[in-house]
Amino acid sequence: MSTAPPPERSDEPDEPVAISDEQWDAFLRDTVEGGGPPGPKEPSARARMVARRLREEGEREAAAAAGRRFGRRGKAAQAPVEPPGWRTGPTRQEKRRGPLWAVLGVVLAVAVCLIALRPSLLLDHLPGGRAGAGATSSPLPSAAPGDTDEGATLAHPFRGSPAESWDEGADAIELPEAKAVKGFSEADVALALRLTKEYLVGTNLDPEVLRGGRPDKALALLDPKQPGAVQQILRSLRDPDAKNDPAMYVSRFDYARVRPAGDVVKVRGHMSFAAGRPGEVKVHADYTFVYPLVRRGSGDGRVARTIVRRDVTTTLLDPAKWVSTKGKLVVGSVSVYSYNNECDVFDGYLHPVFPGDAPTGAPSTGDPHDPYDWSGTVPRDDCGRITRS
Repeated sequence: MSTAPPPERSDEPDEPVAISDEQWDAFLRDTVEGGGPPGPKEPSARARMVARRLREEGEREAAAAAGRRFGRRGKAAQAPVEPPGWRTGPTRQEKRRGPLWAVLGVVLAVAVCLIALRPSLLLDHLPGGRAGAGATSSPLPSAAPGDTDEGATLAHPFRGSPAESWDEGADAIELPEAKAVKGFSEADVALALRLTKEYLVGTNLDPEVLRGGRPDKALALLDPKQPGAVQQILRSLRDPDAKNDPAMYVSRFDYARVRPAGDVVKVRGHMSFAAGRPGEVKVHADYTFVYPLVRRGSGDGRVARTIVRRDVTTTLLDPAKWVSTKGKLVVGSVSVYSYNNECDVFDGYLHPVFPGDAPTGAPSTGDPHDPYDWSGTVPRDDCGRITRS
């Protein structure tokens, strides 16, 4: 068996032992022909030398790059530096920037859509507002979306109306947080807000009043030393006409002709308060009430919705500065508009117009109004048309 010659050493003392390709081939050939186990297949000496030179060059370049990156604190890198994005994917900055901008874009798009659908999300947080400087208010209602093509039924009396998603009854009248104003404590303001809510409930939601009764609970809240509103309401109930119309103050229906379609009244609105003249705290309430009704005895299942918007300002007076009764309310300005109601009928009741029926009162005049649009004030014309109910 022939043996391979001793390996040649490199001229450089630190180089590994160099074996020529011819010597390595001879070693393998002799080993296999001699029946022994095949030798390990290793790279050639030239390949190992090239690999080492490349590795050293990479380390030198890494050290130089580290010196440029850290300036005076330059240090040799522990591992060769690879270009950003090569094998390792996006760099940390790229990973952070891409998804972040995508998420911000989605959030911005959603915010724009929400504000477009519900402007109150933005307007409620703007300084100022309709309550005036220094006033505090409950959330403003937003403009309602359009109604659907589905008609109302006895089982679903609000279907097809924006009011279907509203809160119902007295719980829908939410009071703003009471705060002290000039001349009045927080407790005084809370009393003014509570009395105003009770007045709205007593004139628009009391079942006895809705079926034609007198609003005695609401009248009991009013100041007898400021008798103007009390006398006006009683006079209109006693002898209603165009000049003294109880519908200005009270929502009532003739239950001999109609009955409620269920026991739910939908409500949405806004309340605020502010200091008035010395010794006054004023409460402003602007609420819309939606009443579903059916014709009594008809059995046809048709549902009519009468919509009443009331804009009322009440005042709580300081007895030390005004002739007034402590803990009693004064009704100031009142603006009312009823929708889907017969025109020029002044018998003390609201008369809904049912789907498919022609109005029996005077014809509607003026520009059409959307009863679910709060972007403006209560309309002032006598009997306008409506775009939906």
